[in-house]
Amino acid sequence: MEKTDILSLPYDELIEYVQNRGEKAFRGKQLYQWMHQHLAESFDAMQNLPKSFKEGLDRDCNYHILKSVDLQISQLDGTRKYLFELADGNMVEAVLMHYKHGDSVCISSQVGCKMGCRFCASTLDGWLRNLTPAEMLGQVYSIQRDIWKSMGLTKAPSIGSEEYTNSRISNLVVMGTGEPLDNYENLLTFIRMLTDEHGLNLSQRSITVSTCGLVPKIKALGEEKLGITLALSLHAPNQQKRQELMPIARTYEIHEVVDALREYQNTTGRRVSFEYSLVAGVNDSDGDARELSELIGDIHGHVNLIPVNPIKERDFKSPSHQAAVAFQKKLENCGINVTIRREMGRDIDGACGQLRRRHIHP
Repeated sequence: MEKTDILSLPYDELIEYVQNRGEKAFRGKQLYQWMHQHLAESFDAMQNLPKSFKEGLDRDCNYHILKSVDLQISQLDGTRKYLFELADGNMVEAVLMHYKHGDSVCISSQVGCKMGCRFCASTLDGWLRNLTPAEMLGQVYSIQRDIWKSMGLTKAPSIGSEEYTNSRISNLVVMGTGEPLDNYENLLTFIRMLTDEHGLNLSQRSITVSTCGLVPKIKALGEEKLGITLALSLHAPNQQKRQELMPIARTYEIHEVVDALREYQNTTGRRVSFEYSLVAGVNDSDGDARELSELIGDIHGHVNLIPVNPIKERDFKSPSHQAAVAFQKKLENCGINVTIRREMGRDIDGACGQLRRRHIHP
């Protein structure tokens, strides 16, 4: 009999599952709290649950805690890049970044990626499978446990305590390996569980989901009326250049994608953002800045300029700081809200997919 992926069950489904096992609903609530608030690493660690109940869960359920197989810590800013092993032996990356406003975590949504963006290491070995809600939550939970351990805590602090407030992950971005909207249903379950009041209860407004531009999924996501921020990986000011950098542009033309983002904003009332990787000599000219301003100038949003993080498999180069600032100024002069993203973990395998690929191809 196939085991139940219990960490992927939303609160209501878990209560129903526990009741179908002949237990009272309050046992389901206790179980959910142990898994999603206390972040217990095994059923055995769930102290107030009956032994027979825990033994049955251990027999019938998968409760896999991600194994950290590599950790790189930046000497420049303390950024921590994790490589986690999944139950089937596949590996995914996640990153913890420290900012003045709190700790931000970036997670992966797939094992590999099928989108083929030319400047990204994640796609070089292709796509293997989607991550389950449990595997996406597992990245967050593993990093949250690591934060607690770094504070000398041997268990989760009490909910609402000063220790809990000061150590809690404050922001999440789904921008690691994979295209989140290509794993749509699991992504929605993950977001709802992470923001559930019975779990870590992260604010939806603290979550950003990135997409390379799957138009039907952008429209569907807008109808969900979530409070998250949607970030479009744009990376080019026109169709020709976007198509050269991002194969998805052959399916969804650039104006169609931007129109879908306008629709998303009108439907949800949420600001949107644009990710724009600056590649020297490719998309960083005065003309590129002018075209980009004309393309998105009427949208209430924000542009993140990201000097490309070079990977050895491609010959793309990052522009100089002066060139990046000049591009930023050109956009600002056109009324665009824009910043150059602070480069975190530049001295480690910072580009998405680099650490995993180094383990696959030592």
